[in-house]
Amino acid sequence: MKLIFISGPSGSGKTTLSKKIVGKIKNGVVLNTDNYYRIGLFSKLLSKFVKGYFDRSISFNYKLLNKDFNFIISNGISFYERSYNFEKKIINNSLNEKSNIKFLIIEGIFAKEFSNTLCNQNYSFLELKINKNDCMKRVIQRDSKERGKAKKQAEEDFLKSWDIYYNKFKNKNIKKNTNEFTITENTNIDQILSKLFE
Repeated sequence: MKLIFISGPSGSGKTTLSKKIVGKIKNGVVLNTDNYYRIGLFSKLLSKFVKGYFDRSISFNYKLLNKDFNFIISNGISFYERSYNFEKKIINNSLNEKSNIKFLIIEGIFAKEFSNTLCNQNYSFLELKINKNDCMKRVIQRDSKERGKAKKQAEEDFLKSWDIYYNKFKNKNIKKNTNEFTITENTNIDQILSKLFE
């Protein structure tokens, strides 16, 4: 099974890119780290009092993602699709059976951290480095529409998330056994995809 990790700050286009990849291949499935936040009372409280909570590792349920990841790797099938509801702070599980999976894409702001926990596995790593203002515009539009945030709140949250993302990766390198690609506004995506699937 081919593994592809897609990382980048909030609003950089990770989900859009993963959808584009899945649209070009057969037998691919995406695990979006945005759907693996912790739930429960403790998480609800922390999200109110910790600034940038959803961009910090404490909010992320590594155990649940690892469970789904290992099941797909071991069996080549997936039964459920998870979806995190940011307003209710719950995870919805819907039946979406996929079999004969050949490509597993892990995308989101925690993709890089999760990739660094893997041992003896080769994968391709795509890092999006997009203009900060462009990312902010996308996030404001998304957060007002999907997460019920006011524009000012969405702006403040984005700026905090941008700093958190780049600060936590200052001294972290990607494992050496990976194919690494940096994607900017000027990158020819189709060229990158042809390298991934050759």
